[in-house]
Amino acid sequence: MRILIPDLGYEDADVERDVAGSDATIDFYRWQPGIEFQISEESWRSCHALTLYEKIPITPEIMAKLESLRLVVRAGVGFDNVDLKGFGELGIPVCNVPDYGTMDVAEHAIGMLLGLTRGINNHDWRLRKDPIGEWMFQTPPIKRRLLGRRFGIVGLGRIGTATAMRARGLGLDVWFYDPYLRPGIELGLGFSRADSLHELMAVSDIVSLHTPLTEETRNMIDAKALAAAPRGVIVLNTGRGETVVLDDLFDALKSGHVDGAGLDVIPEEPPNPDHPLIKAWRTREPWLEGRVIMTPHSAFHSPESIVTLRRKSVETALSYLRDGRLVNCVNGDYLKA
Repeated sequence: MRILIPDLGYEDADVERDVAGSDATIDFYRWQPGIEFQISEESWRSCHALTLYEKIPITPEIMAKLESLRLVVRAGVGFDNVDLKGFGELGIPVCNVPDYGTMDVAEHAIGMLLGLTRGINNHDWRLRKDPIGEWMFQTPPIKRRLLGRRFGIVGLGRIGTATAMRARGLGLDVWFYDPYLRPGIELGLGFSRADSLHELMAVSDIVSLHTPLTEETRNMIDAKALAAAPRGVIVLNTGRGETVVLDDLFDALKSGHVDGAGLDVIPEEPPNPDHPLIKAWRTREPWLEGRVIMTPHSAFHSPESIVTLRRKSVETALSYLRDGRLVNCVNGDYLKA
């Protein structure tokens, strides 16, 4: 069995080889722009499983070379960079690794919330500028007690649930909107369920996004959705950047309808420095200072999560190659066609 990793972002494949054992070969290439043209024809043609990160483009020309391929594993949660239909039409399953960073993303979302509502980031910045003159407790623009406030979650999957449990531990009243969950699951979890996005927005003091990017979720948090929320709402996005219309979020922050935002993901990554929201945040415009926290799509990351991702990617491939067992297949609809 041969597993090809054409865009590995690490120095070696020791983690992968440790999982693979002696009966599987790990063929890897370190990621760099244009690496797809440096990979040998033999590597493409002989691999039984392809493990992809998010960098390398798998073009139709490359797909035509994959003569021995039986499985594709997307080493991560999102799979919008993989041609699910194209591989499905070839009879090749595509799987992802949805649970490697669940705790990390949930902790990141809660960390952003605490950074905003306790003024932690703003206090730190002010004190660095003037440790004596800024030794004051009342300066951050957002300070509030979380106990009893309503925490609305869009998408109650693995990460959404982990975030919800942590929010409840802080004394927040958890609500969620997820039309794909079976009726009654809210009773088992002890959360409140909204029947529509509009209803969730209308009752939430904080809204945290944990959905995949689909045509249904793209741009779902727009001016209309934000207007449905109470004045002073806080928006957290550790899911997918394109679920939030950044122009509309800027307008809502500018008007004061949205109090603050924690953004680990944005529609354009890295950010366009000339976008009004990015520019105002970067230049610390007084009206926005302390109201936005931004991180570089890093919520998933910890040394532990990366090792888990690498191990589970290989385990997913071997589960199918050795035993024919599909784990987390994401293109099943196309395979059935």
